Amino acid sequence: MKKILTLVAIGLITISALQAQNWSLDKAHSRLGFGITHMMISEVNGNFKTFDVKFTSAKDDFSDATVEMTAESASINTELEMRDKDLRSAGWFNTEANPSVTFKSTSFKKTGDKKFTMTGDLTMKGVTKSVTLDVTLIGTMTRQRDQKLVAGFKVGGVIKRSDFGIGGNPSSVSDEVNLMANLEIIKG
Repeated sequence: MKKILTLVAIGLITISALQAQNWSLDKAHSRLGFGITHMMISEVNGNFKTFDVKFTSAKDDFSDATVEMTAESASINTELEMRDKDLRSAGWFNTEANPSVTFKSTSFKKTGDKKFTMTGDLTMKGVTKSVTLDVTLIGTMTRQRDQKLVAGFKVGGVIKRSDFGIGGNPSSVSDEVNLMANLEIIKG
């Protein structure tokens, strides 16, 4: 009986894995960004130019999705090279010792018609913390040129840079950082 139950469990896991669909990132139509308050009076925005997202879901409503993101920390871009060089330094991201920023979801829960809450492990500068992000499904459509299903998502949330040991003068930049991502993913 124990062998039969084990075989059934393996079979169910295999069927579940086979039904999960992988989605790839359309990098030309996606952005991974952030915003931080400078001098407590203005918002400075930036992004990571080099990043990738792996998205998997077996359900059409995405309620069982898993998400993995990797960004090249040295690709940080605020449109000002002097500031970008400073952000790559040891006091901030220390990109030589920490070449990647990563996120791996631990849950993806549907909270409304096109709304989700995604929790996962964010690693920056060698520190991993659990963060919760709001996700909105903008929509899905079949792309004309190749008949592939495409979905668009907006992701947002707030983290504290100090939780990750990311420096900076607290009187010149806020501790809170707004995370913003616009992702277009392609099924298959």
